[in-house]
Parts: sequence; structure tokens; C-alpha cells
Amino acid sequence: MTPTYKTIPMSTTSLKLPDSLKTRIKQLADATGKTAHAFMLEALTEQTIREEKRQALIARALEAKAEYENSGIAYAAGDVHTYLRNKIQGKSLSRPDPIQQKS
Repeated sequence: MTPTYKTIPMSTTSLKLPDSLKTRIKQLADATGKTAHAFMLEALTEQTIREEKRQALIARALEAKAEYENSGIAYAAGDVHTYLRNKIQGKSLSRPDPIQQKS
């Protein structure tokens, strides 16, 4: 069972909003059948997830860069694009050949 916000521990925090933003949030929350609190909680949760994914992507990119710098092995972009296009279409083919960029 997935926990709901009502069943998990929560802390209280104050959030000062410009009146115009608070009005917009209330209007949108009302239009979607939510409370302003639920609307803001959902927005904060979504933004937190987005930022976590962005930071994970950056970490993976930095790891890939370090791996390249250590090995000097790369792949031609055109070969990778062709491989991915074919893979998406369900075609089977071998992976692109690596290129030794530096020794």
C-alpha cells in the first residue's frame, strides 16, 4: 500500500507567498478540486523529484566523462544515433564500434 500524506509524519513550515501567487494557487487548486495546501505539496514534490533526477543525470554525465578521460574510448555520434533509432524500432544489430580517441 502506498503511503498517503495523511499517513506519513510531517513537519510544519512557514512559506511566505506574494499575494498574486497565492491567488493563482488558490484559483488553480479550486479548479482541480484540491486544497491550496494539497496543490502546493504536489508542486513541491514534483519539483523535488525533477531536481533529484537532474542531479542524478549530472552525476552520471560526470562519471561518463571521467571514464572517457581514463580510457579514451568514445563512439561516433552518428553510429550511436543509428543504433538507438534501430533499437527503438525493434531491429536487432550489433552495438557501434568504439573509437580509441587517445592512447
